[in-house]
Amino acid sequence: MHGFQLRDIQLLTYLNKLTVQIQIQHQGGDGLTLNDCAAFSAPMGEAIEASGVLTEAYTLEISSPGISDLLQTDQDFKTFRGFPVSVIFCGADSVEQVATGLLLERSDNHLRLNMRGLVRHIPRDKVLSVSLTKLTG
Repeated sequence: MHGFQLRDIQLLTYLNKLTVQIQIQHQGGDGLTLNDCAAFSAPMGEAIEASGVLTEAYTLEISSPGISDLLQTDQDFKTFRGFPVSVIFCGADSVEQVATGLLLERSDNHLRLNMRGLVRHIPRDKVLSVSLTKLTG
């Protein structure tokens, strides 16, 4: 579709149903409406189906970038130390896994999380994304 710019695309394989998340914005930077997302969804879904890349059922989510909860810079990790985060990482056998806990630190080699009193070290080169979240339970 013309007039839109792709901001991010993620394939979430760890969810029960495969999810394709696509973030778009207007090329001019104007606000994105729900109707814009709906109008983008149908042709994008058709393009994905026509490509034959995904062979299993999936959910397509179209949204605007909004305010990012994704932690990326060193400053982000310092600012949100002690906050609840969700970490997507590549575990054993290259299977995506999710860990949720309080962010303790990100060093050159590891990301450390407090998961209900247990400290978990995740090798930094295995981390796919870290985002702010709400702890449950």
